[in-house]
Formats: sequence, C-alpha cells, structure tokens
Amino acid sequence: MISVYIDLAIGLVLAFLFLSLMVSGANEALVRLFGIRSKFLWAYLRDTLDGGRGDGRSWVPAKVTDVFARLPFSGADPRPRHEAEPAPPVVEPVPAPRVDMTERLYERLREIDHPKGARTSISDIPPERFSGAVMELVAAEEGGVEGLLAKLEAIGSPLAGHLRGVWESAQRDLGRFRKGVESWFDGEMERLSGLYRRYVKWVIFALALALTLVFGMDSLEYGKTLLRDNAYRAGVAAIAGGGGEGLAALREKCAVSGTAEPYDCVTEAFSSPALVKIFDHSLVSVTIPPDGERDPSFNWNGASWWDRLISPGHWPGYLITVVALLFGASFWWDVLRRLTGLRGRRSG
Repeated sequence: MISVYIDLAIGLVLAFLFLSLMVSGANEALVRLFGIRSKFLWAYLRDTLDGGRGDGRSWVPAKVTDVFARLPFSGADPRPRHEAEPAPPVVEPVPAPRVDMTERLYERLREIDHPKGARTSISDIPPERFSGAVMELVAAEEGGVEGLLAKLEAIGSPLAGHLRGVWESAQRDLGRFRKGVESWFDGEMERLSGLYRRYVKWVIFALALALTLVFGMDSLEYGKTLLRDNAYRAGVAAIAGGGGEGLAALREKCAVSGTAEPYDCVTEAFSSPALVKIFDHSLVSVTIPPDGERDPSFNWNGASWWDRLISPGHWPGYLITVVALLFGASFWWDVLRRLTGLRGRRSG
C-alpha cells in the first residue's frame, strides 16, 4: 500500500516538475527577449553613478508593473550603447563640470560585453571587475582617490558618498579601499538581486496561473486518476524511475488469463505517454498513436476546456497546482530525486 502512495507522489511531482520547467522557460524567454535583467542592472547603476532621471524619478522601477511594462518598453533605455571596440588603453581624468559616469564605467567594461543589439547586454558585473574599473579611474586623477571624490562631488554623483565612506573606513589605504569597494558593490548586487526576485515572483505567479488554466491541470483530479488507474500510475512511476521494474509491474497488472503476451495492454497504456496524458484536458491536447507509425494528432478542446474552467469543482485543484508551481523546478526536481531514490532503496 505504501508503494501506491509513493507512486502517487511521484506522479504528482513529475507533473509539477514539468509545468515548473515550462513556467521557468517562459519567464526566462521574456527576460531575455526584452533584456529586463540587463536593464534592471543598468537602471540601478545610473541611479548610483549619475542620479535619477531628468524628471526627478528613479531609474530603478518602484513597482512590479514598471519592471515588466515601463522598463522593457520605455524609450528611455538605461543601458549604454554597445561598443565593439575594446576599452581605450589610456584612462582620461573625469572631465568637469558634467560627465556621464555610467558611460565612463561601461567604457572600462567593454571586454565583458557581447553584441546582441544596439545596447549592452551586460546583466552581471563581478565585484572585482567593478572595483578594478574604479581603481582605473582613480589612477587617472592627479589627486588619486581624493581627486576622484572631489570631481564626483562636484558633478553631484551619488557614488561620491559611497566611495567617501569606503575611503574613510579603509583609513586611506589603497589596497583596503579596493577591497572595500568590492565588498560594498557585492552587497549592493545582493540587495538588487533580492529586489529583482521580489518583482519576478509576481510574474512567476501570473505565468503559473496562466499555464495551469490553459492546460486545465486540476491536481486533485489528476491525483484521483493516478490512484484509480493502476496501469497508468505504474507507467508514470516507471518513466520517473526509468526502469524495467515499473514496466514489469505494468505487465503484471495487464496480464489476462489465457493471453500469451500482455503487450497489447502495455502498448495501449503507453499510447498516450505520461507527460502528454497529464494535459489531456488542456485547450489543445495531443494524442500519440500506439503503433508509432502515424504522427501525433492535436485536438481542439475549447468547449470542454471552458466548461471545466468555469466549474467551481475544479478550482481547488487549480489553486493547488498554482501554489505548487511557485516552489520552482529545482525544488520539485530535488523532491523527485529523493522519492525515486527512496523507492529504489525500498525495492532493494
């Protein structure tokens, strides 16, 4: 009896894993398509190096709608233009009275850029690379760190206050100053990553809800199917465990007295593979012929899908699916590994 519930858990986890991968893939596709991660980083850098926008607003979005609406579609792109040429070998002093410090920073980071469009695609700056760029700017100034700080204060760069604090904490020692800049920038990137993840989780929720409804994935109904259909449950467990043990169990369940070979039953059970049968109630379902000679067929289920969607009886199952997908693919992959490992040890 315990093995039945383990197989049930494996089947549910497999479905959640597959859907979570789809949610993660859709999110990553959106982020890459619109360069959201890169824009988010450079919005922060513009706020830190040059201050807010001309209208007084911050470059970093204040709301989740800004991250996925204003940031990707606004004409004011915070990223510098991509430059194919390497960084100039000689660093010029910071000019006065006004300079674009974001462009100055990008000038020292061109080597880690990749051409993906008119704008830079840099979405991550190693702290040691940032501190190296700052030290190059320091070396170009006649007064060293003090000279750079004086110019940053003159042009009103918020970076001046941060670097001033690091310089005083380092007791005006260049080696400690560089390490301090690394630590400060690393902390800022951690804070920025946390802010970005807070925004992204709402997008993950929206994608999880959309995919759950489109595929009609009622977790409670699917769990009942696994419990009632022994052959299907064994087939799902076999696919998850990758093995002959599950197939042997399936053959045993399909065996009929007086039948020489139960392969017809096995073939019928696998005529709709587990990862396809999970979505039998989706807006568009897929049927794979058991003989393997014909192409899969796609079926439009608009009417039945809508009836399920507006039926309150399916809403609890939909809600469980959405909540499960918020844990992410890595969580369900780890759970699946633990379950299949536990199952293997019990069988041995």
